[in-house]
Amino acid sequence: MCGICGKIGADVKRDELERMADAIAHRGPDDEGFYLKGRVGLGHRRLSIIDLETGQQPISNEDQTIWIVYNGEMYNFPELKRDLESKGHRFSTNTDTEVIVHLYEEMGESCVEKLRGMFAFALWDEKQNKLFLARDHIGQKPLFYRYKNGAFIFGSEVKSLLAADGVERSINMEAVHYYLSLRFIPAPHTMFQDIHKLPAGHILTFQNNTVNIRRYWDLKFTDKLALNEEQLLDGLEDKLSQTIESHLISDVPIGAFLSGGMDTSTVVAFMGQLMPQQFKTFAIGVQEQDFNELPYARMVAEQYKTEHIEEMVAANLISLLPTMIYHLDEPSDSIAACMFQAARLAAQHVKVVLGGDGGDELFAGFDRYMGVGLINYYTLLPNFLRKAALRPLINMLPDNFTYKSFVQKLRWMDQLSEYSQGKRYAEATAFFRFNHAQKARLFGPDVWRDLSVIDANDIIVRQYDKPNAKDPIDKMLYADFMTRLSEHTLMLTDRMNMAFSLEARSPFLDCELVEYAARIPSNLKIKGRRLKYILRKLASRHLPETIIKRKKQGFMFPVAYWFRNELYPFIKSYLNNSYFVKEGILNGREVDRLIEDHRHNRVDNHVRLWMLLNLEMWRQIYIERISPDTIGQRICDEYRIKG
Repeated sequence: MCGICGKIGADVKRDELERMADAIAHRGPDDEGFYLKGRVGLGHRRLSIIDLETGQQPISNEDQTIWIVYNGEMYNFPELKRDLESKGHRFSTNTDTEVIVHLYEEMGESCVEKLRGMFAFALWDEKQNKLFLARDHIGQKPLFYRYKNGAFIFGSEVKSLLAADGVERSINMEAVHYYLSLRFIPAPHTMFQDIHKLPAGHILTFQNNTVNIRRYWDLKFTDKLALNEEQLLDGLEDKLSQTIESHLISDVPIGAFLSGGMDTSTVVAFMGQLMPQQFKTFAIGVQEQDFNELPYARMVAEQYKTEHIEEMVAANLISLLPTMIYHLDEPSDSIAACMFQAARLAAQHVKVVLGGDGGDELFAGFDRYMGVGLINYYTLLPNFLRKAALRPLINMLPDNFTYKSFVQKLRWMDQLSEYSQGKRYAEATAFFRFNHAQKARLFGPDVWRDLSVIDANDIIVRQYDKPNAKDPIDKMLYADFMTRLSEHTLMLTDRMNMAFSLEARSPFLDCELVEYAARIPSNLKIKGRRLKYILRKLASRHLPETIIKRKKQGFMFPVAYWFRNELYPFIKSYLNNSYFVKEGILNGREVDRLIEDHRHNRVDNHVRLWMLLNLEMWRQIYIERISPDTIGQRICDEYRIKG
């Protein structure tokens, strides 16, 4: 795992490349390397995982006409290397990076179709005077770029581009608009004007001062496997076992996250059967027992005799939020704090961890996948009865802030009953954030005049409506894969782990496993009222019944309680005095109403408040250029929060 950066322009300088690389040194603290020739410069920061002795980058082909900087892990590189050697290619290293160079010589841009792993790379082809960028199939590794004033720059994180000469820091209000509804910023947008995100499964070429982007991979849920349940289970077990085994390739020790949920528990179970030696597992807990999953994590750790390491966290982690946002380059939601704490713990012991990302999206693990269909029964009630009688009654009910409380589910069902198909699903994913009508109240009138013509939820609807999936469950899964998974979940996984120079691998997101799972009929993913049916059946072969049958809890902290109680003075003052409120970008009275409704148990607004808090801190860090440490210390000092 590493960080990459580069520039093509008339004025490429070594010190500029070094600044860009230094900005992402946390991604690769073990080594650095640069290539400069003419108008081309490539930079690299290395986290040494494979080939510790000879894997330095940039790496070239035999005649030094092709150079690459690479971030990621290629799980099928040994077999690709053997094939390339049989064709006469000579290797000077044992790293997976060099495989891409020689594969490009054989196949050109189509080489990405042979790669199985997580990656983002930049390859300079001197003979064709072409820069070739690529991002992995599902978007596990990031890549950003900017082309302006004759200079093309790229990097693994936005902060690397901001370190280049002449890059302005101007807020992209369209991205803010998307963020407040979706909790992610869809490609190609970033929080900055003129800085863009290369979408997952895409390649970019820069040649003759022209940027061209095209998709090289897409996921289809339409070609279903004609196998019975047992055959599918056996096939899934073989695929998952092979995938996890391939993800264990490393020249440094490997551990695993173990939240106590079924996805991480399943990964740990397979690791326990595949690894000959004991390995470390890591879990984060909280005092509030309805959010605490430690007992379940311990259960799995004991079964597979892992060296299990735990840590408890409390409300004072809010002082770390500026540091989290700095590493994210953008505002996010409270799940980032969970990942940050887990990564910080694991990085004290290992350099590589396996996790459970993608299990919910592959096998239909979220309540909304079932709930969206159940709303059809609610809509059988007469419209006037729902609007005139039931809705006022539902809105009067107090919320208790437990995870997915009964009141939240009632409000979710009632609100979504106004929509159907893709629009309903888009509204379902935005329920805890700000939908279009809510943003009309939240934004100041001048700002909303420009933004109101854009419906953020169309990002979801467009994917839902594509022909890549036919039935509603598959359509929801496809929409999540193309949007929320790559732009939110995997963004958090990458940035929060790389903040601590920790490589996180996600076996469920191996492209071949993903393609296999997409071919499993949806009625084996949700069966009756059971989510994740086929994965539960598989996991039951390896895990205690308690883990299989427990309700999904989600990896999250009790922020709702904290904002109502010990952090209430902080959130009240910080948001009411934010730049966005003072400048009229946000309506101050609406922001205060959100705070007070939450304080008095009327509505659980903790996600909305967290997002607004993130947005203000992001602006202070990236626009005002106040250091995260300074902001964190101010929070501790002014609000008497123990850091």
